Amino acid sequence: MKHVLKEHSTLAVIVVATLLGAFVWIAGLVLVWLLLRSVGIHTDIWAMVSALSSALTTGTVLAAAFIAFRELKELSDTRHLEVLDRLFDELNSDANTEARRQIYVDLPAFSEENAVGLPPSLQAAMKHVLNSLDRVAFLTQSGWVPEKDVMPWMNPMVVKVWNKMRPYIRHERARRNEPDHFEHAERLADRCGEWRLKHLPGAEPAPNWLSDNSN
Repeated sequence: MKHVLKEHSTLAVIVVATLLGAFVWIAGLVLVWLLLRSVGIHTDIWAMVSALSSALTTGTVLAAAFIAFRELKELSDTRHLEVLDRLFDELNSDANTEARRQIYVDLPAFSEENAVGLPPSLQAAMKHVLNSLDRVAFLTQSGWVPEKDVMPWMNPMVVKVWNKMRPYIRHERARRNEPDHFEHAERLADRCGEWRLKHLPGAEPAPNWLSDNSN
């Protein structure tokens, strides 16, 4: 409903602006014609109207292009905010928060023995978090969500959980002989660490995970 009302409002503005512009344009032409006649310059008003109206047509086309560009930009901004909102909700969902909590608290220090003996619940938590990180990496690398908009609130949860999982992922990468195994998630975590070093002077590259309430 709001979208329909907005379209009607935009159309009304265009119609009013066009009518007002046409009236002002005609009045201005007549005034210029009268001024020229008053100083002894005789010209054909219709030729003048034709020549100047060509310029008006060009101006109208440019104005229409500007309005169309503005509408497209507003649509793009709205879509960007919707994607950003969904991304925020996903990363802070109960399922994601619980999966990260399991990794912070229950994932043991890496060893080859631990890597092959992880319980299914931890494997599922790692898979869940990694898929989320891959989704974030895809959205940011594709330009759907500029990283500058999400880094301030996203970086702690990404670097904390990645630091816990990194040796496991690299071990699995070597075991499978798949160098691109969750490569984008790792690059995202690296960029988050770089952002922390640049924007949080004196802070640790990765924040500590301190308690079961850490997210």
